[in-house]
Amino acid sequence: MQRSERELATAIRRADEASAGRDRAEADGWQNAQLLSLLIQGVTDYAIFMLDRNGRVSTWNSGAERIKGYTAAEIIGAPYARFYEPEDVAAGEPERALATAARDGRYEAEGWRVRKDGGRFWAHIVLHAIHDAAGTLVGYAKVTRDITDRRQAQLELQAAREALFQAQKMEAVGQLTAGIAHDFNNMLAGIIGALDLLRTRLRSGRTDDAVRYADMAIAAAERAAALTARLLAFGRRQPLDIKSVDLNGVLASMQDLLARTMGEGVRVDMACAAGLPAAQTDPHQLENALLNLAINARDAMAGRGTLTLSTGRADPPAGAAGSSEGSFVMLEVADTGCGMSAEVMAKALDPFFTTKPAGQGTGLGLSMVYGFARQSRGHLEIASSVGEGTRIHLFLPATDVPVQAEPAPAADPSRPAPLASRVVLVVEDDDHVRELALDVLRELGITARAAADGPSALGLLRAAGTIDLMLCDIGLAGGMDGRQLADAARALRPELPVLFMTGYAADTAGGDSFGPGTDLIQKPFSVDALSRRLRALLDPSGGAGAE
Repeated sequence: MQRSERELATAIRRADEASAGRDRAEADGWQNAQLLSLLIQGVTDYAIFMLDRNGRVSTWNSGAERIKGYTAAEIIGAPYARFYEPEDVAAGEPERALATAARDGRYEAEGWRVRKDGGRFWAHIVLHAIHDAAGTLVGYAKVTRDITDRRQAQLELQAAREALFQAQKMEAVGQLTAGIAHDFNNMLAGIIGALDLLRTRLRSGRTDDAVRYADMAIAAAERAAALTARLLAFGRRQPLDIKSVDLNGVLASMQDLLARTMGEGVRVDMACAAGLPAAQTDPHQLENALLNLAINARDAMAGRGTLTLSTGRADPPAGAAGSSEGSFVMLEVADTGCGMSAEVMAKALDPFFTTKPAGQGTGLGLSMVYGFARQSRGHLEIASSVGEGTRIHLFLPATDVPVQAEPAPAADPSRPAPLASRVVLVVEDDDHVRELALDVLRELGITARAAADGPSALGLLRAAGTIDLMLCDIGLAGGMDGRQLADAARALRPELPVLFMTGYAADTAGGDSFGPGTDLIQKPFSVDALSRRLRALLDPSGGAGAE
């Protein structure tokens, strides 16, 4: 009996201890919940609140009241979509955020949100799905932070970075001026000399070698046009436009320009790896970076030495985005110049640092190339020692996406030419260009009309009968440019095709950028190039491709 009593007493004592433990656990849990609630309520930099399964606000902290302007009494029970802008609500963004959080457990985004007073702020939001012990969705926890000031600072930094990029590009173009002027004089000498010989022979009735002289003049003019286009590409202002780029192709296309930039005392060697994957970068910024690295190398070699450009696959460098082996392509720019000490290398990527004499450099070149590499999710490395030259490695992410090739014009000999008997209105303020365009059109069998400015062209469009297409310079003088003229012409003749001409960089130009029924051709253009563009606009179903 005594044993049974002892056992009962022990069981009772253990039950009391267990009960006390549960009481303590419940008390601790209640205390922790209270502390958590006080903590959340005390946070004022973040809006922290709960939503029910339908997205209605169920709790509200002081940070939410400070950021959004609503008191708890005003907002609890209201749909959280109230914080979105009307266009986001119409697009279903609030529902999409809840659905994503319910599916993935979490949703994170940035965007404009609306306060009680109608003011907007840029918000970083995180939405967590909340489940009960059985795994059933019971609601959402939402955390919102006002990061308007941080976003504004980022935008200002980006604007400053773009301004520095532009300043650096202009510096590079400026350094090319003397060499380019020399090249243009050589090209003009070839053009004028060939045409002068052609004129002399034709005046004397001799036609032998006439075609050869004409071909010489055309070839020299085409080289000049290509050089002008390259300079315009370097100088244009535009954001980074990431696409698949053939690194070897970029080097090949710049070989002549780099040779001119280096001068006669520097030999330019190239070693391009076969089977190289495309790089994921901005081709124009890449060209600009390469030009600046070449200019730095030229200056380091004092005009005499060897510049070696090579490409290859590369492992991801330390500090670069990406981690898989072979996921980068590499461009090496190596010179035989004076090299850099360890102290100079440590500062070489700093903005405005330069070892050049005053007035011969801003110190932006390498820092901007480094910035370009980082923007491309790549990397830049420098290897150098005094007296042994410098090697710069530019790493860029590789991609399996093929480089988009320019479509080749497709001719269909079974289709009749759509140009004969057509009527084209030429609007060009330069007398020589206008007369030449008229002659080219007549050579194609086209009836051509001409105007020197927008008002004159509109007068012809109102008075004339059939006009099948308008060939119009974009940069017209006289208060109405080509785009304005095209809009006014389309008001008179809504179906009128328009082919724009321009001598400026066509970085944003193309048919789609001006609307349907329009296209653009870069000056100077050949008879064949103009013919293809005209056919494409006058006979869209004929399959004539743009050059």
